[in-house]
Amino acid sequence: MASSSDVSVRMCMQEIIKYDLEVKALIQDVGECRGPHRLLMELNGAVKKKCNHLRQRIQDVEQMAKEQDKETDKNIILAETECHRKQMLSNQKAWRKANLACKLAIDNLEKDELLLGGEMSVRQRKATKENLVETSSDITESLLSISRMMAQQVKQSEDSISTLVTSSRLLPETNEEFKAMTATIHLGRKLMLKYNRRELTDKLLIFLALALFFATVLYILKKRLFPVI
Repeated sequence: MASSSDVSVRMCMQEIIKYDLEVKALIQDVGECRGPHRLLMELNGAVKKKCNHLRQRIQDVEQMAKEQDKETDKNIILAETECHRKQMLSNQKAWRKANLACKLAIDNLEKDELLLGGEMSVRQRKATKENLVETSSDITESLLSISRMMAQQVKQSEDSISTLVTSSRLLPETNEEFKAMTATIHLGRKLMLKYNRRELTDKLLIFLALALFFATVLYILKKRLFPVI
């Protein structure tokens, strides 16, 4: 029967896959968006929300990996998490490209409108550029956050490898200590057996000495009490 920890890990992995697919679909919508600007803002907001959910689930799985009893299970979960983190980084890059493509499309539409005699207010243009700059800043911040997470994961992997190397070095020393302890136990057993035999011999000698003593006493008493006529 699977443990509750395994079930939780599988559920988080399924949610990670679901959020990843949703982010990809929204990024595609951003790349295909041709305005208005309000729609682009809504799409970017949805992408940012899904990315936050995805990042949180990845961090949850990392925490579950650290709580695993077996080192092999921990390494497997961390390896899967690393793949999802790289995929999230790829999504962030695709998101930035999609925004640039959308901006280019909107700019082209604005040029076409100008050629056709359409006008766009200065305020709307300024708001569009400011929002695009803000979106680009958010994406850059997300990329930096992912980079920090990857650096932390690399540090943890180095620490794990160092621990394994140290453990491997200690194994021969521990084996030699066990051999020495076994030899000491055998020697102690032999000494105990020898001591027990010597104790038995001492008891026998004491018994014979007492028997000889009492026999001598009885012999002397017999000679004095019943002298030969």
